[in-house]
Amino acid sequence: MPAIAVIAACGLLAVGCAKAGTAGTTAADGASGTKSPVKVGLVYSKTGPLAAYGRQYLEGFKAGLDYATKGTGAVDGHKIEIAEQDDAGDPAKAVSGAKDLIGKGYRILAGSTASGVALQVAPIAAQNKVLFISGPAAADKVTGLNKYTFRSGRQSYQDIRTAASFIGDAKGRKVTVLAQDSAFGQANVAAVKAVLGAQGATVDAVLAPPSATDLTPFASQAKAAKPDLLFVAWAGETASALWTSLSQQDVFASTKVVTGLDLAASYPLFGPAAEKISFLNHYFGGAAGTVVEKAMADSVTKAGAKPDIFTPDGFTAAQLVVHAIEANGGSADDTAALVRALEGWSFDGVKGRLTVRAEDHALLQPMFQVKLTGSGAAARPTVEKTLSADQVAPPIAAIAG
Repeated sequence: MPAIAVIAACGLLAVGCAKAGTAGTTAADGASGTKSPVKVGLVYSKTGPLAAYGRQYLEGFKAGLDYATKGTGAVDGHKIEIAEQDDAGDPAKAVSGAKDLIGKGYRILAGSTASGVALQVAPIAAQNKVLFISGPAAADKVTGLNKYTFRSGRQSYQDIRTAASFIGDAKGRKVTVLAQDSAFGQANVAAVKAVLGAQGATVDAVLAPPSATDLTPFASQAKAAKPDLLFVAWAGETASALWTSLSQQDVFASTKVVTGLDLAASYPLFGPAAEKISFLNHYFGGAAGTVVEKAMADSVTKAGAKPDIFTPDGFTAAQLVVHAIEANGGSADDTAALVRALEGWSFDGVKGRLTVRAEDHALLQPMFQVKLTGSGAAARPTVEKTLSADQVAPPIAAIAG
């Protein structure tokens, strides 16, 4: 879908329609001597199917802003003002929200819980020369999409590299992807083929209709494929039935089963199969054991929440925002300068040492191999192995524009 530039009565917003100083200049406001605020817009899933992820992101962002500004909420005396736009997981709503914020003078946007949203908002940001920091959206295409787009979370390649680490050298291995025949499932099949297929693995897939409730035939097909690794990419209410079917077909005895560990509320869905599954993981509360993680956890807990899979994405986004503004003396007016400040920046994040790769803005970061012990409400994750940022780094993508 082609990107649509934001047009207003004063012309292309890249030229700028806002009053001088509204985006965070160094000029004082009137006789009061107070410095103008820096406006930051968050376009994320406050409601909709990904609302739980959006809530984690927002909680993390608030904690990260407090941490990065040492509790002041300001940079060089310029208060950072946050405005929220709910995209409800709908790219069209996200684009509308982004246009609205840009029209009001916002030079920094962050958020994007969903990949479909990020892929539509990023071109709008580029056309209007505003900084965009994508959040939990994992699509690899976000990396290198344009020079104004960065990310505060991991991408699919890092997930797949983590899954591959369970079998070591992929050459000559057989990998089967068990997924729903949906955009989500097909994207995972494509990612596994692109990553493991390129490393010499034979990749096939067993795809079930999203409406299927009897999943025994698909579990049987996965077993019959006799893969060295069964990669399960599943979403929705039938997840519990899937894991039951795989157990009943004794799939775990004949192959290594790998899937991603989602948010804490999903742990009970795995049932008795939990301890037989090898989990790749972006983050769970307590996974990293870093000083920054403790700071995030303390802040989020104080606010009445708990750290979860995408809390660090919000926290990291706030770190990126504050660093870019600090590097420019409290101003967000010069987007090119904000971009330069972030390119190549290496810093201590929740998960450890993170680096914004200058060549394509990928966020290099560690990933985790995880085991889930116990079942139901007692299920608890533990880190089996931490993979370094270099071990899971995606290939460099050429920045499109």
